[in-house]
Amino acid sequence: MNNKSNKSASSRYTIVALIVALLACIATGLLAAAKGVIALGLYTVQFPERLNNGLWISGGLVILGIAAYAIFEPGKFQRFITGRQARYGGNTLIASLAFIAILVVANTLAYKNPTPLADLTEDQSNTLAPELEAALETLPDKVHATGFFSQLPSDSAQELLDRIKSKSGGKFDYEFVDPNRDPQLARENNITGDGKILLEMSGRKEIAASASETEIFEALLRLINPEDRAIYFLIGHGERDTQEYNQETGSMTRAKEILESKNYTVKTLNLPAENKIPDDADLIIIAGPVQPITENEQKLLREYLAGGGSLIVMEDPLIVTDFGDQADPLAKLLLDDWGISINNDVVIDLDSSDPMIGTAASYPGPHAITRKMNNIITYFPLTRSLTIASAPENVQASLLIQTTPKSWGETNTAESNVAFDEAADIPGPMTLAVAADNTANNSRVVVFGTSQFATDQNFDQYGNGDLFANSVDWAAQQENLIELTPKQPVTRSFNPASQGRILFLMFIVAILMPYLRGTRRDDLASAPETGITCDETQRWYTCSHPRRGAGSVLPDQQPRETDRDCHHARTR
Repeated sequence: MNNKSNKSASSRYTIVALIVALLACIATGLLAAAKGVIALGLYTVQFPERLNNGLWISGGLVILGIAAYAIFEPGKFQRFITGRQARYGGNTLIASLAFIAILVVANTLAYKNPTPLADLTEDQSNTLAPELEAALETLPDKVHATGFFSQLPSDSAQELLDRIKSKSGGKFDYEFVDPNRDPQLARENNITGDGKILLEMSGRKEIAASASETEIFEALLRLINPEDRAIYFLIGHGERDTQEYNQETGSMTRAKEILESKNYTVKTLNLPAENKIPDDADLIIIAGPVQPITENEQKLLREYLAGGGSLIVMEDPLIVTDFGDQADPLAKLLLDDWGISINNDVVIDLDSSDPMIGTAASYPGPHAITRKMNNIITYFPLTRSLTIASAPENVQASLLIQTTPKSWGETNTAESNVAFDEAADIPGPMTLAVAADNTANNSRVVVFGTSQFATDQNFDQYGNGDLFANSVDWAAQQENLIELTPKQPVTRSFNPASQGRILFLMFIVAILMPYLRGTRRDDLASAPETGITCDETQRWYTCSHPRRGAGSVLPDQQPRETDRDCHHARTR
């Protein structure tokens, strides 16, 4: 009686242990699947440690449940693990685990060592440009790329970097960093926006503005072929300070850092004192002078530009300068030689959060400076407007930035309450930046109606820093070192079949094919049962049947379904 009672209690415990183990096994599987989804980056959880704890607990319950079953039912457990089903199941489990392990190892190796076998696209869109492949073959040292992307990973960027890595012979590797999670690293490397790629080789750094073949190719060329590129900031007229941070006056130390991070050599030029423009000057920047340049400086700048030099001018509205009624030789130079007029006004933008801040509503173009802006907005505090007059011969001027039509150029800056005066003010949209190049001597000019957009306080605001850097690259003729071989995209379109073709296909599928199949069945049904032949001279019988075809059967073997007629013929 006691034994029966003990067996009943043991049986209940066994069932409970099995149920616990089964539920824990299901929970373990679900939690493991969740870990896999998280590892692939398809889903994120706020507290990943809780998921890990749950996985450990469920796995422990599986072991405890099986152990309890083994304790309460040792005989059944022993038969289970030593029985035929356990052996077969174990073999199947081992084979499955081995298959999964092979898949995991193969995929891991393929992921770590991407080697594209073939590009089957018609336009070879997955093949690198030959110029980029040639640059990768000439890398003198290993290059490490760091992609700063706020959304990780960027599929298109990762695919491009994988292709570059596969063609580099082990000299190119990369990683992704979220600048929002590691702002210090982005700051240390002067990363001013999302989607930038930092390339490092032998202590040198170059920044690709985006994950494109052209950008990365140009950055690699600058790494492979380092050369001095000197930029001079003009001083002596109260320009923005690039050496020391000054919040009150609005310094431009941040702009200097960015240019140096792009391997430019940044210097200052006191033209009134030196009376000469250095021979190594690739670009001269005049940032926010509060006094006009002299006639002699105008002459030197004109000669410098005539020799193929480049100039960036950022002139603030007169109300924040000490120009007064003095003549502006620099403005005259721009108007006479380049057809660019710097208007004596202040832009009022009613579509901006602050009407005194001009907002870039559009980037007319295309132009190399704004092509890389990716529609990121830029701000221009307290700016004057520009106008393109009739451009001189060989000069091509382009609008870079315009405000919305709900803006105007206020010419009466003496009054505090401004309003649009149709008779005196300049109606919108207002032009805030212009670029021009002279095709005869290859000189270039970029003009802004304010220098405040590039000061330390505003440099990192949205696309301001990118706009400044792009302008410097274009003016210094570094924006397009070598053109990559263009890929002609293949346009594919779906052309629906004509009605006649559709009716013809429907006739074949719905009428002709069923009819032919029915005719075949009738032929088989009417085939004679005679004609079965068997060869008994061999160890097995070979035979044929007009409806079942050829077959064979051993003398001591039960006939299979397909050999029924052969067996029947032999025994008969």
